[in-house]
Amino acid sequence: MRYPQGGGLTAERRTFREHIRMQAAELFALGHDNAAIAKQLRVSVRSVQRWHQAWEHGGTPALVSKGQASRPKLSEALFEVLEQELARGPVAHGWPDQTWTLARIKTLIGRRFHKSMTLSAIAQMLHRHGFSHQVPARRASERDEDAVTGWVKETWARVETPWRRLGPGCASKTRPGSR
Repeated sequence: MRYPQGGGLTAERRTFREHIRMQAAELFALGHDNAAIAKQLRVSVRSVQRWHQAWEHGGTPALVSKGQASRPKLSEALFEVLEQELARGPVAHGWPDQTWTLARIKTLIGRRFHKSMTLSAIAQMLHRHGFSHQVPARRASERDEDAVTGWVKETWARVETPWRRLGPGCASKTRPGSR
């Protein structure tokens, strides 16, 4: 199971799943059927079949969690360095404008840390550390917040048409008033 932040399972969730596998091992030892175990533990039959096969070959230790699936490409210390480099801005790294893109960040990681990452892995890593899609850092200096708020409340409310009619509609494809 993947989380929307792009990470894997948390340590708490891994422990919870390991506990379920240990319960399954106890039921295997008692001779219960895979389908019955799956129903009791509320997991898929295929998962129970995989666990049973591992249990037959290696016993209960084969069902112990092995930890995270993989280590992150950039450690926390390296990510802090990357964050400092990103704060310097793209112009400081030789690009003509002040726009960070995933491709530029990938190039920066390659130059600075001699590591290669996919664009999706970079996006997941940034999202995991609290970065979001590009949003302007400041608004236009000419912007008048009071005028914008007033326009939204007054003018837009009049211009916007309601989604539903207040009265009964007509099911005919030709309107009676258009004849």
